[in-house]
Amino acid sequence: MLRNLKDLFDSLMPAAPAQVPESAEHTLQLATAVLLVEVMRADPDLSTAERQAVIGALRDKFALADDEVARLLELAEQASRDATDYFGFTSKINAEFGMEQKVRMIEHMWRVAYADGQLSAHENHLMRRVSDLLHIPHGAYVSAKMRAKQAAGVD
Repeated sequence: MLRNLKDLFDSLMPAAPAQVPESAEHTLQLATAVLLVEVMRADPDLSTAERQAVIGALRDKFALADDEVARLLELAEQASRDATDYFGFTSKINAEFGMEQKVRMIEHMWRVAYADGQLSAHENHLMRRVSDLLHIPHGAYVSAKMRAKQAAGVD
């Protein structure tokens, strides 16, 4: 019986820290990747275009090899499934990124949202919440959205 209780408690405990990258740079990369994955997951129809937009954003934001991007994306998808809020990720980004970098990240997130040619209500809501947590001024938020929309060729 004690073994069964221990197994139950072990299953309820959060994932082991060994799954999370140790350095500050890796933590920042993971936080960024999770937010990009969240936009991808906000749309009920996961598209290849959205996944490619996430990969493109990670390549643009960080100098990573293909295998590193694949591993980061895998970790981000797992962390995204396990996350209960966005604050843990946005606080890391707020601590490390300047305003220009955060606005660029929001633009990348918009590009993921528009990658399939349409914007769902869930994607729009998520973008607003994340931009608030990143303290993005409304004008910069709208400008990033318009640039991403134009790049996607969406009317």
